[in-house]
Amino acid sequence: MKTETATVAVRTPTPKRSAAWKATLILIPLVTAGMLFWLRQIQVNALASRPLPSLGNVPKFELINQNAQPFGSQQLAGKIWIADFIFTTCPGPCPIISTRMSELQRPLEKSDVHLVSVSVDPEKDTPEVLRAYADKLHARPNRWDFLTGSQAAIYSLSRDGFKLGVSDGSEDAGVPIHSTRFVLVDRRGAIRGYYDALAPDAVTKLLADTNHLLREQSK
Repeated sequence: MKTETATVAVRTPTPKRSAAWKATLILIPLVTAGMLFWLRQIQVNALASRPLPSLGNVPKFELINQNAQPFGSQQLAGKIWIADFIFTTCPGPCPIISTRMSELQRPLEKSDVHLVSVSVDPEKDTPEVLRAYADKLHARPNRWDFLTGSQAAIYSLSRDGFKLGVSDGSEDAGVPIHSTRFVLVDRRGAIRGYYDALAPDAVTKLLADTNHLLREQSK
């Protein structure tokens, strides 16, 4: 008795097909990111004409940045800037806040808008720690500063300057409690808007209002 063996032909992808497939896999996320960026710009342009209120002035302050250099009102004078309050060991919203702050860099790269992140845990967040944190976020030198200093100065700036809540968290296992809002400040040091960094449209609205200020207060 003869035993018949079935033979299955396996088609091996040609080098050209393989290269084309790899190129497609690379292009899909790039095209998707480009489309999302384009759609965001459309939304930004649609919102950019709305009027902005003046919500008080930020008092003069001076802290130190991730390079252990003095940084504060003097360095920000005449600039539009965006601030947030975070800390590097935050187990909660800070990674999201910082990631969304990072998203502002590309659309604002041709402007002089400055980004400022203030640590509410200055005991742990030394300049060296903040510098490493900045590197992880690909923070652009001279455009995004991470500040630390005395706790009294930082908490006063948050509460009295920006009108934002802050606590050392002594009633909550020692974890600092702080606002999750971005704050938009104009060239005269006036607060022009607050934005919940955790809201899905926070970056879009903030970019729209920032563009409004760039037109209103051109250099």
